[in-house]
Order: sequence, then structure tokens, then C-alpha cells
Amino acid sequence: MSRSTFEILRAGRLAYAAGLALQEQLIARRLDGGPDILVLLEHEPTITLGRGADDRHVLHGEDELARHGIELHRVSRGGDVTWHGPGQLVAYPIVHLDALGRDLHLYLRRLEETIIRTLARFGVAGERLSGKTGVWVKGRKIASIGVGVRRWVAWHGLSLNVAPDLAGFSAIVPCGINGVALTSLSAECGRALAPGDVEDALIASFAATFALENAGAHELAPAI
Repeated sequence: MSRSTFEILRAGRLAYAAGLALQEQLIARRLDGGPDILVLLEHEPTITLGRGADDRHVLHGEDELARHGIELHRVSRGGDVTWHGPGQLVAYPIVHLDALGRDLHLYLRRLEETIIRTLARFGVAGERLSGKTGVWVKGRKIASIGVGVRRWVAWHGLSLNVAPDLAGFSAIVPCGINGVALTSLSAECGRALAPGDVEDALIASFAATFALENAGAHELAPAI
């Protein structure tokens, strides 16, 4: 019996709204019987608030954020507040959860495992913290996860700090966790990396974790 497959869409750097529109397009296609797709991209500087996020965890007003070129979006993913920006690898799996028994908690753990396997390929030991979604390295947070589900198709996803300017996180209480320390893959492995240097490792880790076969590049041209 052949393994299930997924396709890859490397979308480059997008404004957050454009990335959201792309996801909407791909969700519609998946719900219409299209393939599972792993979207890889970077975002321009953006703060996002998930469902039920505490607005107090954004430490600056929208006018001040705008002066610094940072957009603010309230979105339908789980989780609290996070920052996205250049140097951070964002992965949006547009996948149907039937293969996981429609188990959202299992899906979150699989995303964590994908990140941990990716870090291991660069000699970095990722870890989970009990009761907190995401991945840490020696107590410092390196990756965040927040997902949404529509008719059991997952969207949104994960962000891995490869080499961002971590000062971007100073505008928020990351994930609503007071006192959390942030880190990046470049800092932890001691060499300069860009998100593009990590994409293939994340793709391979995603395939192994979810027992899927990489079917190659997705043919859909983003309508953005």
C-alpha cells in the first residue's frame, strides 16, 4: 500500500494578509479534494493575536506599531500572541486530520516533533515543556505553534526562529508567558543560517513525523 503524499509550496516572503489569503485559497482546494500541502514562507514584521488572546500581551498601541512598520492581526488560530518577521521560518500545513483520527492534540504533538527533528539535524536538542505548546532549547523558546481547523482541515501552523531579530518580540508578551526567553537556531548551533537553509530539513522531518511521502512542488500559483 502506497503512503499518503503531500506537496510543497515555497512562497518566499509575504505580508501576513497575503499569506492568509493564500491559505484560504489552499483550504478551499483541499476541501474540494485537492492535496495536502506544506506551505513554507517568511512574513514581514507582524504581531498576531490568536483566539482568546489577551490584548494586554501586546505592549504597544497600534499607532506605535505602525510607526515601526509592524502590522497587527487578530486571527482564528489557537494560542495567544506572537511575532513574525524576516529570519523566521513559518510553515503552514494545509492537511486533513482524518489520518490522525481527527485528534487535534495529536496533531499539535506531531508538529512539535517535526520541529524537534528539524533542530536535531543541526545538532540542537529541542524539548517540550509540560502544559505549554511549542518547542524550547535549554528553557529558551525557539518555536511557536498555533493552528486552526475548518471541517477537519488544519491551517495556520508553526514558526521557527532561524535567525530573526529577536528584538521584535519585545513588543509583546510572547505566547502570553511572562519572562519567557527567546532564542534562534543560528544562536544555538553557532553558525549563520537563513530560513531557506532550513526548509529541506523541515520538509524531511514533517514527512517522517506524519508518515507522508513528499510529492514535490505544488503547481498552484499563489493568487496574491
